[in-house]
Amino acid sequence: MANSLRQTRTYRCHDEKELLLSRMRKIEGQARGIARMIEDNRYCVDIVQQLNALSSAADEVALRILEDHIKGCVTDAIREERGDDAVEELLGVIRKAIHR
Repeated sequence: MANSLRQTRTYRCHDEKELLLSRMRKIEGQARGIARMIEDNRYCVDIVQQLNALSSAADEVALRILEDHIKGCVTDAIREERGDDAVEELLGVIRKAIHR
């Protein structure tokens, strides 16, 4: 079912790949900066603000990948009459994201 979709599909949106990788490198830098803030005993509120910024950046990457997934993988699955599994998988991901 949904697992069979995962086994046969890979990330396909190469147009976005470099942008996403660039954003991920920035997120890595943010994470290292936050670790330094903790090591340096910086003000708690400043650390939390940076953590919120990191979370927002990660959410934006996730949304872009999810958008690509819907436009590509889910659309293809629907055309190939495998849409029910793709939609169920997508709803599971959305449920997890909402319940964080």
